[in-house]
Amino acid sequence: MIRTALLALAVTAATQLAAQTPPAGPWGEPHLSPAPRSPVEAARIARVTAPTQSFDAAETYETHPAGAATKFAAPSRNAFSFPSANMAFAREMDFRLGNGLFKKLWVTAPASTKSSDGLGPLYNARACQRCHIKDGRGHPPAGPEDSGVSMLLRLSIPDAASDLPGETLAYVSNAPEPTYGLQLQDKSIAGLAAEGRIAIRYADVPVTLGDGTTVTLHQPRYAVAHPAHGPLHPDTQISPRIAPQMIGLGLIEAIPEADILAHADPQDRDGDGISGRPNAVWSKAHGQWMLGRFGLKAGSPSLREQSADAFSGDIGLSTSLHPAAWGDCTEAQPLCRAAPDGTQGAPDGLEVSDQVLDLVTFYSRNLAVPARRDPENAQVLRGKALFYQAGCAACHTPKFVTHRLPDRPEQSFQLIWPYSDFLLHDMGEGLADNRPEWQATGREWRTPPLWGIGLTATVSGHTRFLHDGRAGSLLEAILWHGGEAEAARESVRMMPAEDRDALILFLESL
Repeated sequence: MIRTALLALAVTAATQLAAQTPPAGPWGEPHLSPAPRSPVEAARIARVTAPTQSFDAAETYETHPAGAATKFAAPSRNAFSFPSANMAFAREMDFRLGNGLFKKLWVTAPASTKSSDGLGPLYNARACQRCHIKDGRGHPPAGPEDSGVSMLLRLSIPDAASDLPGETLAYVSNAPEPTYGLQLQDKSIAGLAAEGRIAIRYADVPVTLGDGTTVTLHQPRYAVAHPAHGPLHPDTQISPRIAPQMIGLGLIEAIPEADILAHADPQDRDGDGISGRPNAVWSKAHGQWMLGRFGLKAGSPSLREQSADAFSGDIGLSTSLHPAAWGDCTEAQPLCRAAPDGTQGAPDGLEVSDQVLDLVTFYSRNLAVPARRDPENAQVLRGKALFYQAGCAACHTPKFVTHRLPDRPEQSFQLIWPYSDFLLHDMGEGLADNRPEWQATGREWRTPPLWGIGLTATVSGHTRFLHDGRAGSLLEAILWHGGEAEAARESVRMMPAEDRDALILFLESL
């Protein structure tokens, strides 16, 4: 009898494991309507996107990291907020409307402004722009007086600790923490308590460079302070995230799935120590598995779904993809679920209509990438050569050519320079958050694109980098690299000071 029960448990576990394993890619691109490439065109693209072997001069079109969509303007705080430079005048109105909705401050329901109510009941920010300030990069709290509005904590528990059935767990990114859900909301409407506050402690980690210089890194430890509904589950997984910059997202969405998958090498068959993996995620919009492209662990397949996730999780607003008006409130939070919402009187019963969601998506898709600065500078070119020599380009893939997209002219058939392969890589224990997401492990992160990184201080007023902003400079960000990137990190760590300076100057030119 015991043997039979154990066999049944084993069968159930195997069934659940199989249900959580998506079919191998390619998965398809239902969010796009691309024109097929001819063999001749594919061969020409392969030649254009091949890694350069010459560092004596800038490559052709390297000044245009987003192709014809690249924005040429004097660096300023608005450098990330321009529309695609190749946008037709007739389409700019949708961009302006999307911008207005991106900045819109939502209010508590009921309110006289019916098109703007429904905030929360629990939330992290009242507007998209509050996290993505000037469409740039967020930062961790600078001190006790800093609200930390551009940083949040993702929460979950291991699937094995969850009461959810296997057929449910197979189609969600994570098992939610039973009381607090998938995200800690540190703000709330009147009459409700916020779920808690982010608590961060830092420990100094000195790193000695090859020339004897010491750089002090700051290792963060995260916790939830003042949890409003009692202790979190003992197996809670916490992942801190700062808001990423918004530029070039539509171009990332337009990269052919096959071109991203071509860089994957999960078994490291070429023996270079780099084993990038794609993240397969379940698309609510299309009812199928898709390649994850967006988010710090490539956990979202399209900009529309990413935008809908943010409306629900960050602001507590319902959309057609997340129709619950209470956002991330769980069944353990009945007062939150019973709070007034903004669905009354809405024609479609949603706080964010499909029209609003589409306009915000269009805006996000068309935030222009700024032009390169000084790509012909001798020190920048030297830094570029060192970038390749150190092995950085193995993950930070310089170039792609986007699909031909008749319905998306701004993104159609552009040679772009994002400096990312958009794959998952094991970044070592130092950067591990120990929280998986879809197929990503707790040590894996998507390679972030580097375009615009040199304008972070200009746009955002700080130089905080990596997924949680722990790095205070580009050099610190490099020194945090481990796992698959350990060899590249060591190459940089041991460089003479003048080589490190040239490498950083190259990164700042992007």
